[in-house]
Amino acid sequence: MPVSRSHRLSSGRSVEIATATDLVDLDVGGWPEFMRHNRVSEAYFARTLETFPATCLTATCDGRPIADAQAVQFSRGNRPAFPAGGWEQAVVWAFSDAHRGIEPDTACALNISVSREFQGDGVAALVLGALREAAADLGLAALDAPVRPTHKHLEPALSMSEYATRTRPDGLPADPWIRTHVRAGGRVAGVAPASWVVAGSLAEWQSWTGLPFDRSGPVEVPGALVPVDCDVAAGRAVYVEPNVWVRHKFSTD
Repeated sequence: MPVSRSHRLSSGRSVEIATATDLVDLDVGGWPEFMRHNRVSEAYFARTLETFPATCLTATCDGRPIADAQAVQFSRGNRPAFPAGGWEQAVVWAFSDAHRGIEPDTACALNISVSREFQGDGVAALVLGALREAAADLGLAALDAPVRPTHKHLEPALSMSEYATRTRPDGLPADPWIRTHVRAGGRVAGVAPASWVVAGSLAEWQSWTGLPFDRSGPVEVPGALVPVDCDVAAGRAVYVEPNVWVRHKFSTD
């Protein structure tokens, strides 16, 4: 069944969330250029709406798009519940299953984006809630999410495992985006250590970041959650981003 729900923000503005009919180009701001060069995303992301339309949503205000969300679907079967490959592994499983006609039992959120004008207004939580409902309406057991924490880039040297376990005095996660997922009913389930990989030549990394990349070793790059590994002799640098697995469970496994 198509999703179509109306919500009112604390600001008084009305937001409509519905199943998407097209990919939208939102002005979200702040997305590092190097993050746009993941090869799995380049191969599959644009096909998500066509292949998994029931779990792709768009939020509008006054008729214009202000947020969107995309999730794929796959069968867990005998696969690891929370694969180390995170975002990339879930995408490969989902498109492989769709190609082979395998019935899914799990959704995996790939993205929730909110335009800059509406960030901090609770829109992300509304879209996440709608995505949970869309997955549950399909009869799926869970919505998993390889979460990219909001503030981890401020502490790139800190392990993701340690960062993900930080809590506030009220017991909720310290990171805002992880906290939003937990408030929505999610459970932090672990870390995907190799969720999003960007590999390129030194010239490419120089172009993406404006940094020299002229010394081998870890390089801290603005917006990166962990340092980039630079190998001058090999002429390449590789970024292996960890994400935090969060499970939104709807029924007993």
